[in-house]
Amino acid sequence: MDARADSASASTNRFEGSYLGDAKRLPATARLECKICWWVYDPALGCEVWQVAPGTAFADLPAHWRCPQCDGEADQFMVLRDGA
Repeated sequence: MDARADSASASTNRFEGSYLGDAKRLPATARLECKICWWVYDPALGCEVWQVAPGTAFADLPAHWRCPQCDGEADQFMVLRDGA
């Protein structure tokens, strides 16, 4: 695989600072925080604004999903440690 193909595949499921950009490596219960406005996506709660049902893992959010508070892209979210 050449560098361009590798880069293209990385951009489809990436987010900065979290599991090297591979959303599928995230645990289903992982909570993530927007690095722009600090809004937290908690899969136990889902996202009322985007009508995402509780229990939806971050990796399973629709491709068009964005931060409901600041409209930041999903790749601007970082994993929170347990208890954070």
